[in-house]
Amino acid sequence: MVDYLVVGLGLAGIAFCERLEEHGKTFIVINDDSQTSSNIAGGLYNPVILKRFNLAWKAHEQIGLAKNFYKSLEVKLGVTLDHKVPVLRIFASVEEQNLWFEAADKQKLKPYLSTKLLPNTNPCLNAQFGFGEVLNTGRVDTQKLVKTYSGYLTNKKVLFEETFKFDDLKTGAKGVSYRTVNAKRIVFATGFGLKKNKYFNYLPLNGTKGELLTIKAPILKEERVIKSSVFIIPVGNDLYRIGATYKWKDKNNEPTSEARLELLTKLETFLNCDYKIVNHVAGIRPTVADRRPLVGKHPVLDHIYLLNGFGSRGVMIAPYASNQLYEYIEHGGQIDPEMDIARYEKAYIKV
Repeated sequence: MVDYLVVGLGLAGIAFCERLEEHGKTFIVINDDSQTSSNIAGGLYNPVILKRFNLAWKAHEQIGLAKNFYKSLEVKLGVTLDHKVPVLRIFASVEEQNLWFEAADKQKLKPYLSTKLLPNTNPCLNAQFGFGEVLNTGRVDTQKLVKTYSGYLTNKKVLFEETFKFDDLKTGAKGVSYRTVNAKRIVFATGFGLKKNKYFNYLPLNGTKGELLTIKAPILKEERVIKSSVFIIPVGNDLYRIGATYKWKDKNNEPTSEARLELLTKLETFLNCDYKIVNHVAGIRPTVADRRPLVGKHPVLDHIYLLNGFGSRGVMIAPYASNQLYEYIEHGGQIDPEMDIARYEKAYIKV
């Protein structure tokens, strides 16, 4: 018998597996790559909501934990994952400049918003009112992380690459069994795959489709993330990721011509150079009605747990939420009430 069976190996699954390894717990992982949001994510960790100049939910608690988490993974896996890159917000007017400086004067935002107005020196960008710089930001290469971590678990012979079959899961007084695997507990970390999970499909996981383009722009020569109506995220070799879209009705992982047109239309309002599109990807973010994660124990089954609903901020939230779930299971710690699935207990009773 192993201590845990983990289903899903995106950011949530990886973060929880790391907690288990850190504490010497045994585990098996099942993953089928059906959910692509972690693989195609822009990977930014940014503590500020740049549309309104507000601090993101629990950003102060999450940012330091996330940086340490990815640093330890780099050492463990022998790869570079965390790229320390500044995020610059293009100002559309003097009024926006003033709103920025008002926000930067707030106690909670002081560590994250620079009070220096940066002039635009890149002829490829339209930014006549300059930029504001967000501090303590960076980009995690989520695609490399998922690929490298999968290889790490494969070498340890604890990763089963297959689709999880709910009919094969049996629950008992001392744990769960799945085919030949017996475990004390099971943790589902399947992102939008939650919609097919008969144990947790009462939860209001909506899912939001996001699409990203990758362009090659040899003369842009920009090493900073630029945010206007969309992000320009440098990824090296004159390549930049452009994103992202937010669609609530379309629930498949196929790129669309509509999203491509939307991204390019927005991009060309502030980009002034030639480029070539080299890739277009899509995925469903695991977003929740109240914009908070879904973490905790099944309402009536003692050995079944959930780690989900990180939306577009999975890079920052995953280490924070996985740590709370582990402490809750092993030491009776408290899960933040805002993300504890106990808040939806009435919905389960109705089902």
